[in-house]
Amino acid sequence: MSSAAAPADRNRRVALIALFMAIAMLGLGYAAVPLYRIFCQATGFGGTPMRAAADATPGEVAGKMIDIRFDANVSPNLPWQFAPEKKSERIVIGQRKMAFFVAKNLSNEPITGTAAYNVTPELAGAYFTKIQCFCFTSQTLKPGETVRMPVIYYVDPAILKDKEAGKFNEITLSYTFFPDKSAVDSPATGG
Repeated sequence: MSSAAAPADRNRRVALIALFMAIAMLGLGYAAVPLYRIFCQATGFGGTPMRAAADATPGEVAGKMIDIRFDANVSPNLPWQFAPEKKSERIVIGQRKMAFFVAKNLSNEPITGTAAYNVTPELAGAYFTKIQCFCFTSQTLKPGETVRMPVIYYVDPAILKDKEAGKFNEITLSYTFFPDKSAVDSPATGG
């Protein structure tokens, strides 16, 4: 009887290990998105702009200019208008600048949106640094409300030392607003 119990114990142990591995893989799946976002913000990977402290200013590089183009998009599932106040701006590399985007809720109920962003060319993401941005938090707009949303940024002078990125004469900062799924049932969104 002891020889029959040994395979049953082994099978139970293998089943428990497989269950533990499945739960661990599920947990890693849920953690992957926030961990990937943190990785991209820390490295500029995939065109993700870097983040800096509010007092960060690397210093301007005289005579070194670059054009910044602003792009705005809205998910078809979000009844908003969203656009940059200026389509582009020529700046000095290292200069701290502020740009504004305008959003308007076209619906008759409060709606919360979240902005996803990226920088192109992708390599420029490691040098485009945002100090303050509406994309760091969800935005709730009342029915018909229009808001101006600032972005404070600079292009790190280190871009000039990068053989590839130093050749760029234009960087595009692009935002897309999506409905904030986490706010759907909150009282602030009327959902």
